[in-house]
Amino acid sequence: MAWLVLAVAGLLEVGWAIGLKYTDGFSKLWPSVATAAAMVASVVLLGWAMRSLPVGSAYAVWTGIGAVGTVALGIVLFGEPATLGRLVCVTLIVAGIIGLKITHA
Repeated sequence: MAWLVLAVAGLLEVGWAIGLKYTDGFSKLWPSVATAAAMVASVVLLGWAMRSLPVGSAYAVWTGIGAVGTVALGIVLFGEPATLGRLVCVTLIVAGIIGLKITHA
């Protein structure tokens, strides 16, 4: 269950990272409110998952999900470049996330 909560926390991290773009420097009310709510929920769920997962693995997986999801949505939503180098790096992050999950004792 902790891994599922951690995955949701990671997805919320993607939400707030992308949400920052829409807040326009926190000058737009509703995008700012949604972004702040996603920030709080993401960290609360991360903390809950860390009650039973190792801190290093949980934090690395949380940030990895956030990084991969944010890069992917940056490509899709904002037309950021999908260069071979970026895609290889994202693949390495995904491999690290899977490795941490597999080797969790």
